[in-house]
This record gives sequence, C-alpha cells and structure tokens, in this order.
Amino acid sequence: MTTMGIIGAGDVGSQLARAAIASGYTVVIANSRGPETLAELVAELGPSARAASAVEAAASGDFVVIAAPLTLTNTMPVTELAGKIVLDTNNYMRWRDGHFSVVASGERTIHELRQQQLPTSKVASAFTHIQAPTLLRFARHAGSPERLALATSSNHPDAVELVTELYDRLGYDTVDNSPVSESWRVGPGTRVWNRSLRGGQNRETLIAGLAAASAAWDE
Repeated sequence: MTTMGIIGAGDVGSQLARAAIASGYTVVIANSRGPETLAELVAELGPSARAASAVEAAASGDFVVIAAPLTLTNTMPVTELAGKIVLDTNNYMRWRDGHFSVVASGERTIHELRQQQLPTSKVASAFTHIQAPTLLRFARHAGSPERLALATSSNHPDAVELVTELYDRLGYDTVDNSPVSESWRVGPGTRVWNRSLRGGQNRETLIAGLAAASAAWDE
C-alpha cells in the first residue's frame, strides 16, 4: 500500500484524498492551520487517512502532492521533500496570487518555479486542468470510450511514470507534456483549460489541444 502525502486540504487536496483512498492509497494530509482542524475531514475519509503537519505529510509520503498555491518565497518543507517525487497541482491565478512578472512574461512557468524552490525534489505538474469536484465522477476504467486524459509535465521521467500510474489507478489516461517548461500549455485561458471546463477531453483531443496552444491563447 502506497502512502500519498498531501499538503493542502482545500477542494483539490480533499478530493484527491477521496479519490486516492478509493483507489487503494493511504493518505497523510496537512493544511496551514494544523492537524486538529482536519478532524472532520479525516473522520469522513476513514482509517486510510490521518492528519499531520506539512512537515509530517512530506516526510510520511512515498510521494507528495502539493495542493496549495505557490508563493514567491518558498513555504514548502524542502528537507523532508528531498529526493521525493512532488506533484504540483497549482495554477497561476493573478487575481489570487498577485503579479508574478516571471510567469506573466513567459520567462518561467509556475511549475518551473516550484522545481526551483524544491531543487532536490522531482517536480511534476498534475491534476492542473480538471475541476476537483469532478475527479471521482469523471473517472472511467481503462479502455472506456468515455475515459478522459490528463496532462503532466516534468523534467524527470520517473516522475512522469509515477503520475501515469496514479492517473490510471484513478481512472484517467495520461499525455506526457514534458518538460516542465511546457506546462503553460494547459494553464488558465488555453484551449485545453477551456475544454476541461466544458467536461474534459480524451487523449487524442488533449494531444491536439497541447499542440495548438499558443502564448497568445486562442480561445
């Protein structure tokens, strides 16, 4: 049984926890307010979940999901995440995050910044273009004509391999959109993002959407 550490217990983190537990993972989940504030969520999730601090979640996970926005000053536990695969679900939202000139200019993607902040970890973008409440509802078994696909981007092939396995277990196909500098292709405002808001896309449509993405955003 594999343990998923989750840092962030909002909509994304809590829905990922539900989906992961349903697929056989154990979960150690943290938020910014302390594990005691997660008692109700952990009770709902059942015996395969426990609450912890961010440091504990990072240390306990065989791999770790960051379900929290990036800040320009790192807030993640670098030491405990060292050597681990870290899945970053974040998107750059200027209305929420403020103006990051390095991202807005196209110089770096938000996930490149995460990799820079966690230099001893292997960062991959994951679950960045699916709405958290639909994660369980849209899941389908392999080979289903209704099965959707999700992209991942990383500089590390073993991180892509882990995301591919995770997506498959949760009910989704994978498109490798590496390296992490290409992760902008599924960001807010892109064709892939807008299609995802309308219910998602299969593997072929996702591949086409990634290829058609432009920095000017065409939808």
